[in-house]
Parts: sequence; C-alpha cells; structure tokens
Amino acid sequence: MSLVMKLQLYVQQVNSALEQTSQQVLVSLPKIMRDTQNLQQEALLLKEKLATVKEEINKIEKDTGKSLKSLEKLDKIKTQLSDAKQGLHESDNWTVLANDLEEVFDSKNIDSIATKLLGMQQSLKLLVNIADYEDRKLQLEGLKNRLEAIASPSVVQAFTSNNTEESIMYVRIFSSIGRLPQLIKYYHKCQKDVLLKKWRNQLEIEQDESVVQWIHNYYDILLSNWHTQCKWFNQVFPNQPTTDSLINIYVDVLSSVDPSLPECTDAALKQVSDKLGLLYEIKQITKQFAMNLINIIETSSGKINKEKYLALLQAIYSPLVIYVTKYAAYEQANLMQRLSNIKCLKEELPDTIQALGLSIPSVIDAAREAKKRCKEITENCGYCGLLIALRAFFLGYADQYKVALRQIERSRGSEEDWNLFQLCLSLLQNTGEVLLNIQQLEKDLTATVLELNQTDTVVEYKHLLLNTTERKEYESLVKCVMEGTQLSLLDHVTVEFSKLCSDIHYTMYQVVFTPIPLQLASIQNPKLWAQVNDALLGNTDLPDYSFSPQEYITQIGQYLMTLPQHLEPFLFRENPSLTCALKAVDQEYNDANDVEGALADVLLGIIARGTCQAYCDQILSICELSHSASRQLAHDIRYLGNVLEDLGLSLTDNLQQLMALLRLPADQYHSQSSGCSARYVAAVRQMRNITSLDKQ
Repeated sequence: MSLVMKLQLYVQQVNSALEQTSQQVLVSLPKIMRDTQNLQQEALLLKEKLATVKEEINKIEKDTGKSLKSLEKLDKIKTQLSDAKQGLHESDNWTVLANDLEEVFDSKNIDSIATKLLGMQQSLKLLVNIADYEDRKLQLEGLKNRLEAIASPSVVQAFTSNNTEESIMYVRIFSSIGRLPQLIKYYHKCQKDVLLKKWRNQLEIEQDESVVQWIHNYYDILLSNWHTQCKWFNQVFPNQPTTDSLINIYVDVLSSVDPSLPECTDAALKQVSDKLGLLYEIKQITKQFAMNLINIIETSSGKINKEKYLALLQAIYSPLVIYVTKYAAYEQANLMQRLSNIKCLKEELPDTIQALGLSIPSVIDAAREAKKRCKEITENCGYCGLLIALRAFFLGYADQYKVALRQIERSRGSEEDWNLFQLCLSLLQNTGEVLLNIQQLEKDLTATVLELNQTDTVVEYKHLLLNTTERKEYESLVKCVMEGTQLSLLDHVTVEFSKLCSDIHYTMYQVVFTPIPLQLASIQNPKLWAQVNDALLGNTDLPDYSFSPQEYITQIGQYLMTLPQHLEPFLFRENPSLTCALKAVDQEYNDANDVEGALADVLLGIIARGTCQAYCDQILSICELSHSASRQLAHDIRYLGNVLEDLGLSLTDNLQQLMALLRLPADQYHSQSSGCSARYVAAVRQMRNITSLDKQ
C-alpha cells in the first residue's frame, strides 16, 4: 500500500509538471509567430537591395570597362619602363664593376674581387634578356677563373696547414660565386698530397723497418688523420657530406701511393722464404685497418652508402688482389717444400713403408694448415687455388707410395714370401689411411664451401679480393657445391689413391699367388701322367677311392689351408684403414658384410678363383691324357674342391665342367657332355683322343 501511495504521488507530480510546461508553450507561441514574420519581411527587403546592387554593378562595368583596360595597359607600360630603367642601371653597374675589377685584380685583394664579382653576378641575373647575355656570362666565368687562380695558392696553404679561419673565409667566397665544388676539389687534392707525402717520408725515415711495419704505421696515420679531418671538415664545410668527401680522398690516396703497396710487398717477398707468412701479416693488418675505419665511419655518421662502402673497401683490399691470384702457386710451393722435408724413401723396403706410415699425420696436418691459411689470407676466396695446391701436394705424396710399390715388385721372387706379403698389407693399410683422411678433408672442404653462401656481411670478400675471371671461377665452384652437383673437390687425388690401392692389392695378390702357378706348371710334364699310367697299368677300372691326389695338388691344397692363419693378424680384426683401401679396390669388398673376417673371405675367394682359373688354363694346355690319367686329373680337381670347401669356398663352374668331362667314360662322352662349354668339350675330347661324331 505504501508503494502504491508513493506511485500515485509521483504520477500527480508528473501531471502537474506537464500542465505547467503546456501552459508556458501556449503563452510563448504568439511571440514566436511574430518573430518569424519579422524575419520573413527582412529577408524580402534584403533580396530587393541585392538586386539593386547587382544592377548598379552591371551599369558601372558597362560605363567604366574601357577605362580599366586603359589603366591595365598603362600599368604594364610602367612596369616595362621600370624594368628597362633597372636594366640600364644594372648594365651601367656591370660596366662600372667590370672596369673596377681590373684595378682590384691588380691589388689581388681576394675579398674585394669577390665582392665585385658578386655584384656582377647579381647584375647578370637581371640582364638575362639582353642580346649579349651569353657573352657577359662567359666574361663573368673568365673573371671567376682569374679569381680562382689568384686565390689558389692561398687556398692550398690554408687547407694544407688546416687554417680554419682562412678556410671558412674561402668557403664563404667560393660559395657566393658558385664555385664551392671547385674549392672541395682543392681540398681533395691538398689532402691527397699531404697523405702521399707522409707515405714517402715514412719510407725514408723507416728504411730499416719491414714492409709490414711500414703498412701498419701508415694505416695508423690514416686513421688518426680521419679523426682530425672529420672535425675540421665539419667546421669548414658545414653543409657538405663529410664522410663521402673523405672516402673519395682515401680511395684516391690508397690507389696512388708511390711506391705502391704491391711494389713494396714484391720486394719484401723476394727477401723472405716464408712468403705465405708475410702475406698473412699484411692481410691481417689490412683487415684490421678496414674494420677500424668502417667502425669510425659508422660511429660518426651512421649508415654508409653501399656504393661508397664498397669503393672504400675495394681500395683498401686492392693491394691483396694480385696475391690472391697467385695464392695457388705460393701454397703449392709451400706444400711441396713441406713434402720434400718428409723423408720417406729409405734404403731398406721395411723402413720405407714404416716411414710412409709415420708421415701420414704430418702430411694431413700440412693439408689442414693450408686450408686454415686459405681462410686467413684469402678469406676462402682462394679456394680454387687451394684445391690446385692440395692436388699437386697429394699427387706428389702418392709418387712416394708408387716408389715403394716398385721396390716391392722388384723384391718379389718365385717362392712363398710371407714377409713381403705383410709389407704389401702394411703399404695397403697406409694407403687406406691416407685415403680415409683425404675423404674427411674433402668433407670439411665441402662444408666450408656450403658456409660461404651463409655470410651476413654487406659486402662479400669475393668482390674485394678477386678479379673478374677468378670471381667467376669461384662462384662456379660454390654454385656446383650448393646445387648438389656430383663434384669431388679432390677428385684427382681420390682417384689416384684408389688406383694406388688397386695396384698394391694386385701386387699383394701376386705375392700370395706366386707358389700356385709353380706347382700347377708340373701338369704340363708328360712324365707326370706316364707315372700315373705305369702305376695303374692293367687296372684301368679301379674305383675313384683308389686314386690319391698327386703331390702338386696336395702342395697347393696345403698352401691354401695356411692362408687364413697368415691373413688373420690383418683381416680378422677391425682395421678401418685397411678396410677403406680394400673397398677402393673392388666392389666385392664393398658388398662384403661388416662382420669379422668378411674381407679375408673375399680375398680368399679371389685367390681361389685365380687358382681355379690358372688350373683351367694349365689343363687346357695338356696335349694328351690316357683314360687313367684323365681320372687321376679329375681326382686332383676333386681334391682341390674339397680343400676349398673346407675354406668355405667352391670350385668355379669352368673347373667343375672340366672335372666332369675328365671323368666321363669314352663311350658315353658325347651323350653326357651336353650342357658343358663347347670349348671345354672339344679340348678334353682331343686330349683324351676320343673320336668325334663327325668322324664316326
């Protein structure tokens, strides 16, 4: 009830307020209507007045149009007369100034001459429409040239002595006559002459110092001079680009020093044995100077224009370009000298092979040092030259292995020689170790090439240290590696050492195989088979087990059975170097399982196949065999097969065919020899005197 009463009260208050507002609006309406009517009447009056004014303006324009045109014409004539008057005045002023200048020139008062020239310059601006304007312009330029000629000695003196007050005065004078660029050229020439003179004076004073010290000291002078001139230039030429002007001067100076830096370096190179060491020192000094100068410029003026930046760096590094070009020759000479100091060839063969093994770390270290020098001296821009030097170095080293191999070949006799076999294996292992290191070095070289394109520097060193031709070769090398082209950086070297491994392996095989042909040669002796015939005289139908292997084949069998124990110390243990060498020899070694003794099995297999092939060749050379001798030979072959089987090997297909053909009865020879090689069938038929089907 309380809420309802409050609501009713509020409704009454609202109704009362609405009533009062309505009363006020009703009372105000008559006044608003009156005001609106008044505004309407005033608007009509204003409209009438505007129409009257417009008519009056039209009438005035009509009555005074001709008079206004006359006034405009008169004003134009007045302006032309005024200009003509001013022109006559300036022309007269020009003549006066020109006449006065001759006297002022005699006094050689540069400030007075400049004032007169400035006046003439102002006069010439107002005489642009006169007929002889171009002649007067040429006359003014001639007078400016005379002023410049008079002022030049004083300008040079002021700039050379760093006289700030006089220099500022000349800047003001030359700026006023539009000759400030010429003044900056004077400053450029003065600074260049000062810095070139400092170079010559330094060479005279420091004659006993090294070229490295000369260059170091001169670069210190240039850095100090930059600081000084930067402050001075900002005072004298406040509105000119300081950094650009000084860069232009330094580029000119660095390319003009006499004697030039390459001339001094060439003279020093002739007097030292460690040429790469000298070039390294010069390169480090040059790089440090470039970094210091760029840091100074960036600190004082912020970001440098890329073209100016490149021009300055090219001027700094330009003395090194010729030596980067010659880097291959320097590095090759250095490496070949290192190689000549490694004495590997001894009087005794074992000493030679041992020396070769001991030399491997020194050789690889020399190659890695060359790689490091390439980075330090050429910033890897001499990579093509480095590869040339490394190839020559390793090929020269390979020649020493070839000499050792020839010594082994001369030492090979006609009898079993396991000491020589061990020497062959040692040499092969040494070669494999070199090959392993070369492969790793090649990976490192390739990785470095891949890193070359990941540089963040604004300017790459290839633009600073390489000429156009060499830069193309360098970029081609990097491109091939980056694109994943099948490019071996040391291809000639790896091929040479792989071939060397093959040659050593072949010689080792010959050493192991030597006793076998000697024993097999006995089957060519007819007496051997005559003895078989005598032993089996009248007993031609004896069973196979009645035959015993002959001495020659048992000797071969015993020899083959001893091979594993001779190979065990070398091929039945982990030996990465020997494994690498063998895998470079034959694909069969590559296909071998990575289990203990797998490589020995491959070598035994190669020897077994060689034995079988030699046996086949000897058998095919036999002229005649009786039935008993034929069975004996087949039994000998079977014995060899049993020996090979004990070694985990088997007879070759050719030898198995010969054994089968030798065992066939003569009357069944033609019917059961089908499927065998026609050559072997005919050869065995002839040696056994079996009549051919054609003759039957």
